[in-house]
Amino acid sequence: MNIELLEQAKARVQSIPVLINMVSKRVHQLNSGFRPYLKSSSPNEDKLDTALREIAEGLIIAEIEFTPIAPEEDNVTL
Repeated sequence: MNIELLEQAKARVQSIPVLINMVSKRVHQLNSGFRPYLKSSSPNEDKLDTALREIAEGLIIAEIEFTPIAPEEDNVTL
């Protein structure tokens, strides 16, 4: 794993758990035959480095869905 690529990806995605999930899912996709969104920097580039480069360059983003929680006064039980 290229540490420089990891730092660039961390600069783009500040949440480490989200970054881990993004990289994991993308590497799984690449291993399953999905095409990379950019050309390899070398013939032997690891899929992990490809995923990190895609994230660092903003080609992959995370969409986080939040479910609003009702105010406590709506949840009053008698």
